[in-house]
Amino acid sequence: MAELRHSSSIGNRVTASPRKRDDVTASSSPLVPDSAPNVDDDDDDYRGRYPRDRFRSFLSSHLQPIFPFFFPDESRSHPHKFKISLFLLVVLILSLVVLISSVVHRLNAPYLCKKDGITLQCPPVKEPSSLWENPYSSTTSWKPCAERREGLMSDIPPENSTNGYIFIHAEGGLNQQRIAICNAVAVAKIMNATLILPVLKQDQIWKDQTKLEDIFDVDHFINYLKDDVRIVRDIPEWFTDKAELFSSIRRTVKNIPKYASAEFYIDNVLPRVKEKKIMSLKPFVDRLGYDNVPPEINKLRCRVNYHALKFLPEIEQMADQLVSRMRNRTGSSNPFMALHLRFEKGMVGLSFCDFVGTRSEKDLMAAYRKKEWPRRFKDGSHLWALALQKRKEGRCPLEPGEVAVLLRAMGYPKETQIYVASGQVYGGQNRMAPLRNMFPNLVTKEELATKPELDGFRKHVTSLAALDFLVCLKSDVFVMTHGGNFAKLIIGHRRYMGHRLKSIKPDKGLMSKSLGDPYMGWASFVEDVVITHQTRTGLPEETFPNYDLWENPLTNCMCKA
Repeated sequence: MAELRHSSSIGNRVTASPRKRDDVTASSSPLVPDSAPNVDDDDDDYRGRYPRDRFRSFLSSHLQPIFPFFFPDESRSHPHKFKISLFLLVVLILSLVVLISSVVHRLNAPYLCKKDGITLQCPPVKEPSSLWENPYSSTTSWKPCAERREGLMSDIPPENSTNGYIFIHAEGGLNQQRIAICNAVAVAKIMNATLILPVLKQDQIWKDQTKLEDIFDVDHFINYLKDDVRIVRDIPEWFTDKAELFSSIRRTVKNIPKYASAEFYIDNVLPRVKEKKIMSLKPFVDRLGYDNVPPEINKLRCRVNYHALKFLPEIEQMADQLVSRMRNRTGSSNPFMALHLRFEKGMVGLSFCDFVGTRSEKDLMAAYRKKEWPRRFKDGSHLWALALQKRKEGRCPLEPGEVAVLLRAMGYPKETQIYVASGQVYGGQNRMAPLRNMFPNLVTKEELATKPELDGFRKHVTSLAALDFLVCLKSDVFVMTHGGNFAKLIIGHRRYMGHRLKSIKPDKGLMSKSLGDPYMGWASFVEDVVITHQTRTGLPEETFPNYDLWENPLTNCMCKA
């Protein structure tokens, strides 16, 4: 139909009369204004013939007021508007360029640090002034006050006048055993009983046949506490069946709940001790509370931990040598950091967190967890959701690469001297590579000491752990990467010494959130890390109900300066 309408109009123009041709000529004269076509008569024909006019009309009505230079007549008649419009257009174009470049930059930005193979490359950070110590103004309010007071008369009755004897097995690793010994002294004081020197029980993981006198100075231990608790080295001679004490249920108190109160021992344990005269308390891990015992008992526990329990002189001397070598690795005196890296296979498995690794590594770890913790593993279907939840809550051990990024964000330079206290890291050298490449001055006691120097300590695994404990205790900065008795005892002891030694407890929840954000920029990450960890460096903290005495000895064991 369009073709037909088009032919008909041509025919009409060809056969038009002379008068009509004159009318057409007259209407097209430049002196006579054009009349608008009759849209109502043929609206479809109008839309087909005049699309450009409609487009120009749209531009003229919408853009001419803003950009008159698109329209020559308007730009000539209003030169001032033309300049303003040109300026606005330039600003708009520049804004679009900046916006597009910003989007492209964010899409192509490195994930905080650029990973090149097994190497992490993070942008440099300015070294802050308080990198190696806590602000002095924050460390002058408190002082230690759990030491023994000289010159006081002892009110301890003779050995045969106490309410009886108690005996414990100190289970676990070195630091769990240390806490058990402190608690045993406190319980003996609560019940006015004589404490038989605790036995260090062989642990399934440590597999160490160590006696208390192989690690600690027993003479100093007994003598320092002579005015507090009666302590004897061995089971009394009148008790002939010593095997019964280790195995007989008649000689064992087994119903002690975790974090029991002083009243529980007085009401439930003391009567049996008085009856049998000698009793074994088993198990004894965390069997004494903190805020449900008298303050003087908690002060006594601190006295045991910080003053009475001293390692053997040869262990102390070897640790002092390691500290001296760390401080002089650059040829002159330099500060050093001690890093407690908890990423052994057992810790990774027990955490039930998910970590970066190949499919075969993940399968092997799943098989290991199923074998060691079958009740928690079940069929494994729930573990992925559990791993995500634990990481979100900051309950997963930090990987060596994550530790490297955190330390760099805090401002520690590549030249930082770092002593690593750790077991065998899960994943070996490949897992350690990001940390070692970013901080190449990273050493262990095996690299600081010669083989003959350490051979004398290898017969007792706890002796090697004691060396790590002392080096971490005396370092300028201590960094923990996961919870545990070792870390909280170190942080608590450094606090007890005056809070001046910086002890960094990473906010693993912040790390999880930041490392999981693909749009987190390096500058924002650094700012978050610095601000968050200003109050996580071992400064004085108020205690609270059910607080951990070993990590924060402030209220009961320290006094206002």
